[in-house]
Amino acid sequence: MKRILIIEDQISIAELLKDYLEINNFQVVIKNNGREGLEDALQADYDLILLDLMLPDIDGFEVCKKIRKKKIVPILIISALGEDIDKIRGLGLGADDYISKPFSPNELVARVKAHLNRFDRLTGKEEKDRHKIQIKNLTINKQSRQIFLDNKEIAFTTKEFEILNFLASHPNIVFSKEQIYDHIWGDDSYGDIATIAVHIKKIRDKIEKDPQKPRFIDTLWGSGYRFNA
Repeated sequence: MKRILIIEDQISIAELLKDYLEINNFQVVIKNNGREGLEDALQADYDLILLDLMLPDIDGFEVCKKIRKKKIVPILIISALGEDIDKIRGLGLGADDYISKPFSPNELVARVKAHLNRFDRLTGKEEKDRHKIQIKNLTINKQSRQIFLDNKEIAFTTKEFEILNFLASHPNIVFSKEQIYDHIWGDDSYGDIATIAVHIKKIRDKIEKDPQKPRFIDTLWGSGYRFNA
């Protein structure tokens, strides 16, 4: 899920943008002044930043300048300052786009998607992301066959990795024990499908904060298992 930082002091506008972006499956964080927004932008990893210019503490021009010195991330300025000189200055400091207020939220979301797609193509991130599943604080790297929880690698056996990868690659779909067994071990294998329950328990012990109340893998009694996205 793409993460977006909104640095905007008008709470009503920030919340409106957050609602529209979350409807479109983005994860959104809001900061209401320039200093907090700059600190968060430099410390955390975001896929795109929406930046107002008229901010308390530090104005948007200075925030943009300092972010661009340290980070390569799309920055979209949103501002009531609609003069050409302001647009030229903002773009000159490294912003990728300039959107004047008032604006259409749907148009802004469309521009966000366009800039994210363009950035992914230019950096090759789009190709890399095909080999990675990121859900909440869990990361599955299909190429290196590694599992990370809160950015810390967790050791998995081959079958544990294959089961988790299979379920996570088909989120919100229920698979029976027989379907999972056939996919992982193959149609021609003969064994005890009870091994699936054993493997699921081991996986939960490794990735769930409370294995008795799992967030990632649900058990649907009589049906099978489902990975929650």
